[in-house]
Amino acid sequence: MTRTRFLAAGLLLAAVVPLAACGGGSDPLAPATGAGGGSTGGSTGGSAAGSVKIGSADFPESALLGEIYAQALEAKGSTVARQFNIGSRETYLKAISGGEVDVLPEYTGSLLTYYDKASTVTQPDEVYAALQKAVPQGLTVLDKSVAEDKDSIAVTKETASQWSLKAIPDLAAHQGELTLGAPPEFKTRQRGLVGLKSVYNVVPSQFRPLQSQATVEALKNGQIKAANIFTTDPSIAANGFVVLDDPQSLFGSDNVVPLVRTDKADALKATLNAVSAKLDTPALADMVKQVVVDKKDASEVAKTWLASSGLA
Repeated sequence: MTRTRFLAAGLLLAAVVPLAACGGGSDPLAPATGAGGGSTGGSTGGSAAGSVKIGSADFPESALLGEIYAQALEAKGSTVARQFNIGSRETYLKAISGGEVDVLPEYTGSLLTYYDKASTVTQPDEVYAALQKAVPQGLTVLDKSVAEDKDSIAVTKETASQWSLKAIPDLAAHQGELTLGAPPEFKTRQRGLVGLKSVYNVVPSQFRPLQSQATVEALKNGQIKAANIFTTDPSIAANGFVVLDDPQSLFGSDNVVPLVRTDKADALKATLNAVSAKLDTPALADMVKQVVVDKKDASEVAKTWLASSGLA
């Protein structure tokens, strides 16, 4: 998603009102309201974690994960302030480094390439080990989950058939007529246009910076030929999009992982590591579908999963 995560947020962003751009206010770190985007509050109590500020990126899955973390900590007695919908990685990492938030849901591979653009590891454990070394002083990653959501390049069935597409490098033969849609930050990221050129020699003739449902609609309507979409995005199955193979692992592995301020790590790790131990890809994809397609409230979806997992 361009963990960039979208992999264009597409249908996801349209369905969760609190995650529409940076909260709509002049202050991107102003607490969001409403269950889906989070609200400041939580139980008071004697938890060792005390008061915790949890942030998220500006796409629904990230806020859903933030809500899961928040409710898990509240169940252990922490007071939680939700600062969801901050923006892209370039923005929300400044928030955690500056102390505006204490916890962020992140993705191992995307975060690693942000901090270490020269990294070439792609396997989950190797990526996690490298990430532990790459995060700057003052920040720590807790246990990664097996749940994974990563960037992909998707096309319609018609385009896949017309251009005989099975994998990303197949796009090179058609790049003269290739228009690619993705979030704006995809243009300058290694897991984006930079990597498409260096790894696959694919340079789209046109890049269209798109957010939210606009990406999915543009792909459906033929306004773009390929789109950057998260692999857990329900729009892929709903529209029969074809996710192209990534034989050189440009997008690598991207396991969900809590990024926390080091001074909070000891107090938070037992609870958040327990969440990571239970979370897997099918569960994550199902929860995203419930929020986006079934229009369920994100806080209720998180509550139900935590209860079923024995975490709340």
